[in-house]
This record gives sequence, C-alpha cells and structure tokens, in this order.
Amino acid sequence: MDLVVEGLRGFGRLFLHPLTYFFIMVAYFVGLARVKRERKHFHVRIFDFILELKYLFFPGLLIGLVLSVITLLLGTYLSIGTIVVIGVITFLLSGPFTFRWLSPAFVLGFAVIAALLIPEGGLGTGLIAELVMEAKNMHLPSIVIILALLLVAEGFLIWKYGHKGTSPAMVTSKRGQQVGAHFAQKLWVVPLFVLIPGDAIKAVWSWWPVLTVNDTTFSLFLVPFAIGFSQRIKGMLPIHSISITGKRVLGLGLFIALASVAVFFYPFVSIFIVAIAIFIRELITIQQRMTDDNAPVFFSKRDSGLVILGIIPTSPAEKMALQVGEVITKVNGIPVSHVSSFYEALQANNRAYCKLEVIDENGEIRFAQRALYDNEHHELGIIFVQHHQKRESEVEVG
Repeated sequence: MDLVVEGLRGFGRLFLHPLTYFFIMVAYFVGLARVKRERKHFHVRIFDFILELKYLFFPGLLIGLVLSVITLLLGTYLSIGTIVVIGVITFLLSGPFTFRWLSPAFVLGFAVIAALLIPEGGLGTGLIAELVMEAKNMHLPSIVIILALLLVAEGFLIWKYGHKGTSPAMVTSKRGQQVGAHFAQKLWVVPLFVLIPGDAIKAVWSWWPVLTVNDTTFSLFLVPFAIGFSQRIKGMLPIHSISITGKRVLGLGLFIALASVAVFFYPFVSIFIVAIAIFIRELITIQQRMTDDNAPVFFSKRDSGLVILGIIPTSPAEKMALQVGEVITKVNGIPVSHVSSFYEALQANNRAYCKLEVIDENGEIRFAQRALYDNEHHELGIIFVQHHQKRESEVEVG
C-alpha cells in the first residue's frame, strides 16, 4: 500500500519536474511553427496550435505505469548522475522545430557514449565531480533494459497514434515541382519510476520514500522520458507509411529486449547492444525516407478527379466523412479535374445541396452528400493541390 501511495504521489510530482514543463514548451513552439507553415502554404490553419500538446501525456502516462512495474520487478536502477546526463542529452536533442532525435535509442544511446567519453579522473569539483563519476559508472544493464522497454513503447505509440493529426504541406519533388505531403510530429512523455541507490535524496527531503532490498537502500524516483517522432510522407497515405515505421521500431524494441537477457550474464555486451539500437533506429528512418523519395508522388494533380490533401477539423468535409487520399471525381453529377471546376459544379443546380462522387483508397466508388448552409459551398474544408504551368504551385481550399 505504501508503494501505491508513493506511486500516486510520484505522478503528482511529475508536474513539479522541470523537464515536464520543458516538454510542454517544446510541444507548444513546434505547434506554432506548424500553424505558421500551414498558413503559409494554404492560407488557413488546419489544426490549432495545441495539437501537439493533446498527445503529450496520453497514452504515455498509462504506458509509463506499466513499464514502471516491469523495471521495478527487474530491479533496474539509475544513479542521479546518470539521470542528469539523460536530462542534458534530452535537452540537447530537443530541436526547435522537430522531434526527430528524441527516440530512446538516441537519448539513452548518446548518454552511454557521453559516459564512455568521460575521463577516468572525472570532471569538475564538488557536486559536479560526484555526478560526473556517477554517470561514468552508470549501470549499463539497467540502461539496456530501460532502452528496450522504451523502444517497444516508441514502436507502439508510432504504430497506433503516429498517424493521428498529420499536417499537410507542400514540398518540392525530384523534378522541381511543388507536390503535396504530410508531416507527422508527435511528442509523448513516458514517466518511469526507477530505483536510485542510497538515500541521498532522503537526506535532502526527509519525506522521500526509501526502500530496502537485500540490505541495500534505494530511493524511488520518477523520471519523465520523452519519446519524439517526426516523419514526412508523400509517396503513400500517412496511416500506411507511419504504421510501417511503427512496426519496425516495435520489432527493434523486441529484438533489444531479447538481447538484453545477455547483459545479466555478460554486462560488457551492453555497449554493443546500445550501438546496435542507435544504428538500426537511424537505418529505419533512412529506409523510410529513401522509399518515400523513390515512390510516385501520391498527392499530386491527376488527369481525372481531385485528390484530397487535407481535411479541416469540424468542417462540412469532415462531417461528410471524407478522407485524406480519396479522389473526388464528380460534384453534383458534374466531372471535375480542377479546383475551379469544383467550385462551379458545387454551385450548379441546387446550391443548398452537395453530392460528391468519391473514389476511396480501395478504388471503390462511394457518394458523400449533405445539405449546405449559408456560405458553406465556399468553405467545405477540403485541401486540394492545384498546379499552374507558369507560376509557383498553389494549394487551394475547397
């Protein structure tokens, strides 16, 4: 019962941790940058600036609770110096416009590399020297176990939640043309309870919980780990491309989890496992980019119909259940192939009614229809890509 109570208190203290507010700040500014890009490309905001904040703590808190039980049962522990180094690496990898490097493979992997680069004599004096030496002597098997668990969490989060709220954008193709693409930007906070050897924390805060395991004293500490994800997609639907990435990262996490069994018998292999995790995680990103660059552009002008590049939330288009990647071939029975003809057909015949003939991702024809209210025929909330021969490509909003 004491552990349960302290666990609940620990989650409450999560919002006293400086890294938590740093993650909120980073997600906020990434959201502002995304809104600025959307307005520049489309002259309209697709998602509000708090989109990234909506996913910051969910489902990361629940996943962190499950992983904390596993880490405590396995007896993994981190020193204060190790936690400080992980925090510094996290801060350095948190770029102003992307979550590209906030994978556990890079954060924990670079923390291990930093520890290996610390000279035997240490650095600094006093408290700094003590923390540096603790980082130098970090418990590598515990790092590998936590790395494996967080990689599994990363793969699951990307697979199940990475495709939600992808932001449409304009990019330049290999032929120098402006084509449609989608950007996925996610940051999840996964808080883990870890054991810290000794009772140094209790010496500062007398109320801090202390455990004794096999005559060894440990303090219970909550560390907010950040898992970031960033991916550009232009060669297929975002949900399919991101799902592939998530499953690959999940596979990497399971592989590292199996390999981590070896560290209980041969601790020195921890360094090789961490290096493999860094290499394969980066390889997954490179492979996705190369595959996407070599694939035919999915969001581009077609000879027949208009490809839906984006849907504005709460718009009539969303209420009509239109989906990104679907192709609108007819409006009110009139074939369309340009945004201008879409507008004209939308106002033809009965202006208070809209009937769209749509080809879904399976190549099947379906119809989407609804009554239109004042001004809605100009504001359905559909983002199209419209090309012009003698001027810079534009994006039209239908």
